Amino acid sequence: MLSALLVMTGIALAIGAALGYAAVRFRVEGDPLVEKIDAILPQTQCGQCGYPGCKPYAQAIAGGEAEINQCPPGGEEGIRKLADLLGREFKPLSEAHGVEKPKAVAVIDEQICIGCTLCIQACPVDAIVGAAKQMHTVVDKLCTGCELCVAPCPVDCISMVTQAETVQTWKWRYPVVPLRVEGKRAA
Repeated sequence: MLSALLVMTGIALAIGAALGYAAVRFRVEGDPLVEKIDAILPQTQCGQCGYPGCKPYAQAIAGGEAEINQCPPGGEEGIRKLADLLGREFKPLSEAHGVEKPKAVAVIDEQICIGCTLCIQACPVDAIVGAAKQMHTVVDKLCTGCELCVAPCPVDCISMVTQAETVQTWKWRYPVVPLRVEGKRAA
């Protein structure tokens, strides 16, 4: 009887050690679905979707708390990608969250800029450089076009300029698939 108890204890310890090792070795950092959704979102961190950034919006979509059609910068293409990933029905962009616009970057009129740093504080991706009481400028490659820097500027020296499609900025469009009708694809 004692030997059986010792054998069972030994087996339990071995299995517990194996499970403990597996929990550490194969631990998943975060939710993989959230990461996939976040990769589709445009990373503008603009807050137009009603969430403070793309990652919180991705978490809300994965948790079923938000619809997939709340991101104006992602536009129709982003909504289609999210619908395909999640197996949900495509819905047009929610007008309550804005309208789809072409990609734009902020441009600061350096002759008017007074160096107040309000635009630097508003920029979620640190695309504006400058110092207090000095002229500021925008790093085009970092600017996401979120327009959050425009409103705080007291002298209206920031404007959004539509980015022309060049060889460097062009990308393949997501293929348009016919809308689904009653669970089946339309012919």
